[in-house]
Amino acid sequence: MIHKTGCPAWAALVGLLLLAAGCSPLRLLGPKQQLLSKVQLKGVKQADDERIQALYRQKPNSNFPLPKLTIYQLGRGFYNPERLKRKLDDTRAGFDQRILEARPDSAKVGKLLTRRERRTRRLQLALDKGNAIMRLGEPPVIYDSALTRQTAEQIAIFLKSKGFFRSRVQYTDTLADRRFSLGRLLGGPDSLHRRRVLVTYTITENTPFHYSQLDYDMADTAVARRVLASQPATLLRVGDQYDEEVIGQERARIEALLKDDGYFDFRQQYITLEADTSYAPATVRLRTIVANPATEAAHPRYTIRNVRFITDAGTVRFGQKRDTIVQDSTYFLAFQHRISPRLLNRKVAVHPGDYYNLTNTQTTQRQISQLDVFRFTTVNYVRVRPLTAEDSLRHQLDAIISASPAKRYQETVEFGGTYVAKLPGPFGNLRLKARNPFGGAEVLELGLRAGFEGQYELVSNDNQQQLKSQLTTQLGANLNLVIPQFLVPWRTTQLLTRYNPRTRISIGYNFVTRPEYTRTNLEGTFDYIWQRSAFHQYVFTPFDLSLVNTPYLDTDFFEELASRFPNREAALFTFNRQFVPSFSFTSLYNSNDFNQTRDARYLRLFAEVGGITRPLYQDLLSKDGTGISVTDFYRLNADFRRYHKLGPKSFFVYRLNGGIVQPLRRGSSVIPYDKYFFAGGSTSVRAWKPRRLGPGSYTSYVKDTLGGDAINADGQKIRNYNIEQPGELLLEGNVEYRFPLFGFVNGAVFTDFGNVWAIRPDDERPGAQFNFSRFYRELAVSSGFGLRFDFTFLILRLDVATKVYDPTAPGSKWAVRKASLFGSQDQTAFNLGIGYPF
Repeated sequence: MIHKTGCPAWAALVGLLLLAAGCSPLRLLGPKQQLLSKVQLKGVKQADDERIQALYRQKPNSNFPLPKLTIYQLGRGFYNPERLKRKLDDTRAGFDQRILEARPDSAKVGKLLTRRERRTRRLQLALDKGNAIMRLGEPPVIYDSALTRQTAEQIAIFLKSKGFFRSRVQYTDTLADRRFSLGRLLGGPDSLHRRRVLVTYTITENTPFHYSQLDYDMADTAVARRVLASQPATLLRVGDQYDEEVIGQERARIEALLKDDGYFDFRQQYITLEADTSYAPATVRLRTIVANPATEAAHPRYTIRNVRFITDAGTVRFGQKRDTIVQDSTYFLAFQHRISPRLLNRKVAVHPGDYYNLTNTQTTQRQISQLDVFRFTTVNYVRVRPLTAEDSLRHQLDAIISASPAKRYQETVEFGGTYVAKLPGPFGNLRLKARNPFGGAEVLELGLRAGFEGQYELVSNDNQQQLKSQLTTQLGANLNLVIPQFLVPWRTTQLLTRYNPRTRISIGYNFVTRPEYTRTNLEGTFDYIWQRSAFHQYVFTPFDLSLVNTPYLDTDFFEELASRFPNREAALFTFNRQFVPSFSFTSLYNSNDFNQTRDARYLRLFAEVGGITRPLYQDLLSKDGTGISVTDFYRLNADFRRYHKLGPKSFFVYRLNGGIVQPLRRGSSVIPYDKYFFAGGSTSVRAWKPRRLGPGSYTSYVKDTLGGDAINADGQKIRNYNIEQPGELLLEGNVEYRFPLFGFVNGAVFTDFGNVWAIRPDDERPGAQFNFSRFYRELAVSSGFGLRFDFTFLILRLDVATKVYDPTAPGSKWAVRKASLFGSQDQTAFNLGIGYPF
């Protein structure tokens, strides 16, 4: 019997082999060129292998998160440089003709020149670096043996700088391709076979050298006394491993030390460190030499003669001189003194009669810049020209502080939108800022916001339950006044100035109307803010007063919501008129910048206590049971984030966030609704709608008109994804890898996990209570990818997340099995936002 099905199978196999050979990235190579396939590092036991790998002059094409070479090859198939060159020439010729015809109309010529520049620049970019697909990928890394040799030399230099004086670096570059290739069968001497290069760097470290003795040789006795007195702070210790990087840091430490003691002219060039390795095996005797200036017998030490503060630098008034006011020996100069010299003087750490001090200079510049009323601030010094022989021995400086005033009024407008429940929801923010409104360097800010967001509402139509899309409305306004000092009834000391003390007074109003309720919140806060360092800030809020009112509440919605609270009393309190007084403390450490471009850490610790004074006025406010309710509570929250910088634009970021809120007094179960924790949303577990995840493994179902569970056409209960789920305990985390794609577009892949729980038993919500034995099985998990459009001043973010593990799902919890982009309104979420999620 003859089977005829074999021929098509063989034909398909041959076709696949031919396709594989034709699609090989080695087809991009020219004659005798080789592709760098892999780089290996061997023999590193004590040195920093990551620092060594950063020295590679050539690295293979990246395959994570996308195969960059394959993408480049795909784009190369659509690349036609001859056609691009013709189009570029035609575009230039066409614009040149139009410009010639437009003369002498200079305005029209200018517009044509701008358009020509924009179009030709885009075409030239495509001609030089390929089309958009090619630029998304990477061209093949052509192996260069000279770069490999240079890398080995750089590694050897690096190892010696770290004390491995007897180390050796060897390298091999081998041609290897063990994968099957049709070129092996059909190719000639220049076939695709054996054109991948594997480079291996082999390092023999041997024993590193350590310091056995530290000596000093300083000709200037005054400098010697100052340096030797600072020995407890030295970075070099006997027994430490030799490290030129640490030696450089020690030179910088000595320079800063002397500059803080009046030595204005001192530089690192005067410091030399000599290493002697001839005394004993694997040991170094290090000698620190501080030389004197070539023209003087000792280093001059400078004092401050005068301090002048120009508060309107850059302002020109023809025929008018600046007025001068003296405040504590500091001269304040301005055409018009708009800012209180007394307040500015508290920010100046440079004073006449003091020795020159670099730290005080930097402190002055930083404290003035933090006022937010100047565009820039500089502190310069001018040497005083000696007029007598006695003056030549004193070495004096005049300090000149120049501050250019910022724009007095500033406005910011933001527009955006969401797409929830199949409805577009536009939103807008308007912020107005007034600087120095009362003459004390204050900042007054007014913010107005309005937004709409879609949501599903369950409605009955002909005895059938249907989901109806509706828009919710949120309006708000806030007024903030920031005063650059502590507002207290007693006189503060100059000591607090270095911590940049500020007082912030805020008043805010928020109005929310939804199909289920209308709610208002009037809040006022009084904050003290100060900074321990450039990265660490504290906020103490002695007064935080909030007045909440609910003019409208749908009865059916309230009954549904009441089943999600510990008891009916707590639900009633949430939508009653309530007064929430509290005080709080925040510690915020953040070593990142606005665009998150650093290897950094973030830690926010927050503690709030409310209603301590409740017994004093509760009876007065709640007369006849129709007054204002007051409760007491405590709320703790910790948020930690770590940003690992893997490359110029590549980051691995993770976040852990947790918190707890409970009534302060025993026997109470009432907590203000705004103080509960919620999970889900664009900055939390992103596959869930905002505030809709949890609690625990509790599953919420849609209710029918009789109060029972609604049933769909398949006879299954209808899950309710549109009710907010408050919790008393929060645990969540995020892991995200951020990487560049092309131009200003960056990408991200992420995984989120977390949930909220109730602390006490809740019969109305089975599975909502936190339990140590099972909480890890109740952590929801979502994954997805995102795009970040980095416009420098603004980062626009689009994230697509799908549920992987849903602890609230009935039956199988692995939601990823039914993952789809558009198949279910609750499986995948699209999040559009401004800025990074964390």
